[in-house]
Amino acid sequence: MKELFLEVVTPSKVAYAGNIKSVTIPGTMGSFQVLYNHAPLISSIEIGPVKIVEENGSVRFFAISGGTVEVKDNKILVLAESIEEAPEIDVERAKKAVERAKERLKEGSLNFDVDRAQASLSRAMNRISISTKYRPVSY
Repeated sequence: MKELFLEVVTPSKVAYAGNIKSVTIPGTMGSFQVLYNHAPLISSIEIGPVKIVEENGSVRFFAISGGTVEVKDNKILVLAESIEEAPEIDVERAKKAVERAKERLKEGSLNFDVDRAQASLSRAMNRISISTKYRPVSY
């Protein structure tokens, strides 16, 4: 049986661990997909969506805030700064973070680190995007 194992770890928890069919990750040079028997690699991860196709075919989407990934011998290890699954994202909190970051960017370099504010804005916008696009819908 072809097994591809994914483990996603943050500083506070193991966010995902299990056998999968594939994972799509936002790398520094663009998104890439890892399938069974992928060549070994190490890559940095940017802020963006992570798509996991589980063994049973179900698809799960996560918002990741950067990190690194290692692929070797059909094992994928993602070390993430933070990661949230689409249904768990608090959209109101993310919207407030967007507003705070925009205010800080308006202040410019007077009293705040512009790079930090831009990163905060990117993370919040990613969370909103993932939550809006990939939240399961009930009929």
